[in-house]
Amino acid sequence: MKGFFMLAKMHGGGIKLASMLCLLFISPMITRAQLDSVSLEQCYVWARENYPDIAKLELMDRTEGYELSNLGKRFLPQLAITGQASYQSQTVDFQDAVGRLPGISLPSVAKDQYRIQGEVSQLIYDGGDFGQQKALARANVALQKQRTEISLYAVRQRLNSIYFSILLTEEQAKRNVLHAENIKVQIRKMEASVKNGTALRSSLDELRAELLHIQQQDVEYQTSRQAYIHMLSLFLGKQLSEGTKFSRPRTPADDRGIDRPELRAFELQRSVYKIQRRQLEVAYLPQISAFFQAAHGRPTLNIIENRFGPWYITGLRLSWSLGSLYMLSNKRKLFDLNEAAVETDSRTFLLNTKLELAQQDAQVAKYVKLIAEDEKLIGLRTSIRTAAEAQLENGVITTSEYVQKVNAENLAWQSRIFHQLQLLQARYHQKFISGN
Repeated sequence: MKGFFMLAKMHGGGIKLASMLCLLFISPMITRAQLDSVSLEQCYVWARENYPDIAKLELMDRTEGYELSNLGKRFLPQLAITGQASYQSQTVDFQDAVGRLPGISLPSVAKDQYRIQGEVSQLIYDGGDFGQQKALARANVALQKQRTEISLYAVRQRLNSIYFSILLTEEQAKRNVLHAENIKVQIRKMEASVKNGTALRSSLDELRAELLHIQQQDVEYQTSRQAYIHMLSLFLGKQLSEGTKFSRPRTPADDRGIDRPELRAFELQRSVYKIQRRQLEVAYLPQISAFFQAAHGRPTLNIIENRFGPWYITGLRLSWSLGSLYMLSNKRKLFDLNEAAVETDSRTFLLNTKLELAQQDAQVAKYVKLIAEDEKLIGLRTSIRTAAEAQLENGVITTSEYVQKVNAENLAWQSRIFHQLQLLQARYHQKFISGN
């Protein structure tokens, strides 16, 4: 590291280059330090960042910006250019209109007429339509983003399953090591007995066979753990290794409230309908705009001249369409039905969620009771195994009988490990169901 700093100074980079080189060395160390120990909450963050749907949120933000920008351009001056060339079968004949006057020749309007016209209009008052459309655009984007949040939230349940599977295989492997140590102790004792001629080699072979079986189980645990870690790496977009430590999450607080992202989506859907309802009232309000028309053609506004020339017209324009009033009542009823449907969906979701929580409460209570029974069973099995060790040394029981008792104790320990992690996972599933 000192050599790199000296090189930076020699080339004139000074502190800046030295700092960059320092970051190059420190960054991998930071990344490695982060991945040496992983927590479930950190996995939630990484899984969210890595999940493809997260990109939709940024796209929706950009979509909202474009839509609002387009809506705001309604209040920019609007330019329209039109052109027309026509021939008509009849025009105004002033000679016929006023009669023939001696010595006076009155003009007539040509039957072929030409006009090119440009109009600039500026919306002044739209009855509040712009504000409602802007609010509707924002509400629709917020609803779409919340639906994406729902899919991102569902990722947590899949992540919980993988994470707790890793913890289970780790705990099972730890217990398997203790199980192997018990057998190894008896193997050493049996080897001494065989050497002294007080035990048969078949008894020693049986213990060695059991040790091989335990080692096979260890291979299964390690292989399963590697597979789960690989799955989690893909899920998080992080490079996890076999040496990565997975911290055991603490028991979550028991919160009976329900705060799922689906409820927020129902609220946003209601807000969309409310804005659309207000748009109905805006639709039959008048709109006022200023305009300026400039044209060139024949005839001009002074048709008596019957020649090519320019002209212009400027003023205010009132536009008031009352056609929407015919459907106003039915549209209001449709929105009433839509809002009622959303309310029904919301109540159904809450009911189903409460039913899931009640079911999960039963699961939690079951595992609590099972763990209490596991504790009693472990005490008994440990006592039986301790007695069996003395009996084996004294030749009271066979090696097969001893192995059965040792395996029974190990099964009791494994059962408690399994139930403890099932209890913790059940509590986190409660947390997932309630959204807390």
